[in-house]
Amino acid sequence: MRRVLAMLLLWATHSLAGAAELRFSIAESWSMPLVRIEREQPVEGIIYDIIQAIARETGITPRYHVMARLRVQEAMQSGDIDVRCYVATQWLTDRPGEYVWSIPLIEQRDLLVGRPGDTTPSTPEALPAQAIGTVLGYTYPTLEPLFASGRLQREDSRSQLLVLRKLQAQRYRHAVSNQLSLQWFNRQLPPEQRLPVLAVLQEQALGCMVRSDPALPTQAVLRALVRIKQSGEIERIIRRYTDGPAAPSR
Repeated sequence: MRRVLAMLLLWATHSLAGAAELRFSIAESWSMPLVRIEREQPVEGIIYDIIQAIARETGITPRYHVMARLRVQEAMQSGDIDVRCYVATQWLTDRPGEYVWSIPLIEQRDLLVGRPGDTTPSTPEALPAQAIGTVLGYTYPTLEPLFASGRLQREDSRSQLLVLRKLQAQRYRHAVSNQLSLQWFNRQLPPEQRLPVLAVLQEQALGCMVRSDPALPTQAVLRALVRIKQSGEIERIIRRYTDGPAAPSR
């Protein structure tokens, strides 16, 4: 009898531990300040810190699934991840019905960026025909008509960091970058070498999607994100990686 009770206790403990784990997707194409990955696991960055805040507020244990960005939606459809953060409704071709949206957490701005010293404001329509730095798998709605007409050509890189490094090396004259990545990149450079913003292309509200499953603490995660946002913690996390002295090179 004691053995049976011990086995039941062990099973119950295991079940509770399993229920306290959530699988978070991490896109391979992300770079700092969003995330830094070592040995296939995130170790710092804005998204990493937000997930750590969720874990602290809810008591769950995060499990990170690092994958190609184009694989994330497939993983959602097959139920292989529980939470996807840093996502906008416009990015999804099919919206899985079993996921619930959080409140908007981060305002992302896509920027047209030039070479150092090029401070003349411009619009994409005013650019001469050329290749422009972009991230593989990312969509840029304001530029799609120019890509379709052949006026501009995509030159894809695997991450936003590589896009900016190629622009710095003068591989092309212009690139697209989100504001957070550009701030991170520029803070490590002297003023005369920083990449200038020529235009704001698009602004999008980003949040998280949480799988709606009776076995998961879906509502607890959503409530935690409300508290984290309202407390100002997300803004403090962003400032940690975009303001102040330059971060050490890695």
